[in-house]
Amino acid sequence: MQRRGQLEESGLASEKVLERVNQKTGGHDIVAEFVKIDKVIQGEPCGYDVVIDRISQDVPFYRAWLKNAALTGTAVVNNPFWWSADEKFFNNALATKIGVAVPRTVLLPSNQPPPDTNEKSFRNLEYPLNWEAIFSYVGWPAFFKPFAGGGWKNVYRLHNPEEFYRAYDETGQLVMMLQEEVKFDIYFRCYSIDQRHVRVMPYEPRHPYHLRYQTEWNTPREIIEKVEQGVLTLNEFLGYDLNTVEFAIRDGVPMAIDFCNPAPDAEAASVGQANFEWVVEAVSEMAIRKAREHVPGRDNLSWGKYLQAAVTKRSLGKLA
Repeated sequence: MQRRGQLEESGLASEKVLERVNQKTGGHDIVAEFVKIDKVIQGEPCGYDVVIDRISQDVPFYRAWLKNAALTGTAVVNNPFWWSADEKFFNNALATKIGVAVPRTVLLPSNQPPPDTNEKSFRNLEYPLNWEAIFSYVGWPAFFKPFAGGGWKNVYRLHNPEEFYRAYDETGQLVMMLQEEVKFDIYFRCYSIDQRHVRVMPYEPRHPYHLRYQTEWNTPREIIEKVEQGVLTLNEFLGYDLNTVEFAIRDGVPMAIDFCNPAPDAEAASVGQANFEWVVEAVSEMAIRKAREHVPGRDNLSWGKYLQAAVTKRSLGKLA
C-alpha cells in the first residue's frame, strides 16, 4: 500500500485534501495522512511515497528531513533542494531569459553588514553604488522589498531618492531589491498545480486583504490565455508543482510580479469557496498521480527546465 503524507500546520485546506484523496482511492492502494516522524536516520526511507510540504520554510528540521526523504525516493512537493536555493530576484532574472515580462528590478546589498564579516568581506563591492544609474533604470514610484521572503513584510512604496535612503536605513541586514511599480489595469493571482493546471483569479491588491479576491475584471480571452501560458512557463522552468503567480496587466501586457510562493495560502476564508474547492481537487489529483507513478529507489522529484538545461548544456531559449 502506498502512503501519501501532508507536512504542514493544521488547516482546513490540508484536512480537505487528505479527505479527498482517501475518498477518491477508497483507502485501498493509496492512503493519505498527516506525516508522522519519530526518528530520522541518514539514508533510511521515511515510509511515504509522496509528501506535500507546507511548513519547511519555517522549520529547518523539516527541510532537512525532506531532503533525506527525497534521497531515498519520496516525491516531495515542492522539491526541497530547489526551494532551498530559490529566491525572488533570481526568479525575475530567469523570467527575462524565457520570454515572461517582469518589472525592472535591481538587487542591493544589505544596509548593515552580516554577522561575522568585516571591511575585507566587501572589497569587491564599490561604494557608493551607482545610485544615479540604479534610480534611472528602475524609475519612481518603486517598491523596495526583500529579495527573499513574503507576506508583505518589510515592503516599502517609495517616490524619490530621499524616501529610499530613509527606508534603506531601516532594513538592517536584509538583502533588498528595488522594483519598478507597475501601474496596472487588471490584476490576477493564479494557482499553478502540478505544472499543468492553472486557476486564474481576479485579484485587487489595493483592497484590504479580506476583500482582494472579491473583484471582477472585464478581461479579453486572449489576455487570460497569455496569463495562463506565463504561469505554466514560469513553473515549468522553476520546477514548482505548487505555487502562485501574480500578474499585473499593463497596456495589454501581462507582467509577472510575484512568483516565488511555494507554500501559498489556500484557506477558504481568504481565497473564497470556489477557489478553495478548485485547489483541493487539483492537489488531490496531483498527489494520487504522483503516488501511482512513484518508482521505489529512484529520484521522484520534479526538476525544472532551468536545471534540465544546465545539466544537458542547452540554452534556456531552446526549452522556452
